[in-house]
Amino acid sequence: MSGEAPSGELKPGALTHRTLLAIVVVVGHAIKHVFNSAMRALIMPEIKIGLGLSGSQFGSLLSASQVTSWGTTIGAGYLGDRFSNRSALILCISLSITGVSFFLAGNATTYALMFSAMLLVGLGPSLYHPPALGELSRQFPDRRGFAISLHGMGGNFGEILGPIIVAGLLVLMTWRDVLQASLIPAVIAGLCIWAAMRSISSNHPQSASSSAYFSTIKELLREPVLMFVVVIAATRSAGDSAVTGFLPVYLREDLAFSATRVAVYLSLSQVAGLVTQPVFGHFSDSYGRKVVLLPGVAMVAFLSLAIAFADTGPILMLLVVIKGAFSFPLHHMFIAAAMDVAQGHIQSTVVALIYGAGFLGTFSPYLAGIFVDRFGINSAFLYGGAVSILATLMLVPLNLPRTAKQMESGTG
Repeated sequence: MSGEAPSGELKPGALTHRTLLAIVVVVGHAIKHVFNSAMRALIMPEIKIGLGLSGSQFGSLLSASQVTSWGTTIGAGYLGDRFSNRSALILCISLSITGVSFFLAGNATTYALMFSAMLLVGLGPSLYHPPALGELSRQFPDRRGFAISLHGMGGNFGEILGPIIVAGLLVLMTWRDVLQASLIPAVIAGLCIWAAMRSISSNHPQSASSSAYFSTIKELLREPVLMFVVVIAATRSAGDSAVTGFLPVYLREDLAFSATRVAVYLSLSQVAGLVTQPVFGHFSDSYGRKVVLLPGVAMVAFLSLAIAFADTGPILMLLVVIKGAFSFPLHHMFIAAAMDVAQGHIQSTVVALIYGAGFLGTFSPYLAGIFVDRFGINSAFLYGGAVSILATLMLVPLNLPRTAKQMESGTG
């Protein structure tokens, strides 16, 4: 595979173009995560309580959204590369579907109906990442880790705001009302992102043909390092999804925290991630992805296990905050590592592979729910920590390619 064009070959005015594009993509990502974080952190525990669900039923709802998310992500990777000049429309559809699915979830009155609604909830958000991150990677080949970390910072902002906004709304409205009211702002946000991106002309026409696209995929799938990165990312995701899925339930139901207190805990964890995102991106660009990934995944494993044994006071809050400082940035560093291996080819699809690899851990929340029903909620954190340890061990022998900055400086 050929390498990427150096950033020095950008045309005059391209810096302004790519900066504006980055701003729009990051803002859209923040909006998407306002909805995502609100659902995961505050609404899902209320659904469990309101419908009287068991641990395994609750875990199955989390798994349901992951199943459809996987399939949609793979499709979004194809669309993001094959029709990169239509990224604005894809992002608009992503946010609009999110609003529609939340509205339907707000009208679900039984476990079966909610399970069906959660299948739809997995569709909208998964459409966003592949075209958005693919475009950022193409625009910033020289600072890929940092650009992707900026995208992550947008997500962190959304993760901070979402629980706070919904905690306030839950004082005035029921969780059903909040979900139903999500429809209009989601559609409006999608239209605004579409209008903003349309005003920024794309430097990347759509791919020549589907056959050329799939030929490149076959070539990439023969890269063993890329496959190892995908599998390790999936393993890490499986462990983390069990912990993040049941942590809000633990705080809300087992510890009887108010929705506002849960929002504060989880928002503070995202504030920590907001700080570490650009730091991780800069260090990974300068010194290599593994310098960040290996200690980071190991730290998440340790913190997940520690949460199972922590008391309910300041120590628990500290563990949740520190875990947030590592979890979200690590996901984006896996994406940057995979893009390095791909050397600029079908970037949206490479993103889809990392997100889609989560399919390997699709049933991880359901499995954690079975453990919770049998052994108590702390078993979800022990299980998640053990899976993260496995991901850490898998990372040890992996040799990743040098980043663009390392090659430029002759280090690594």
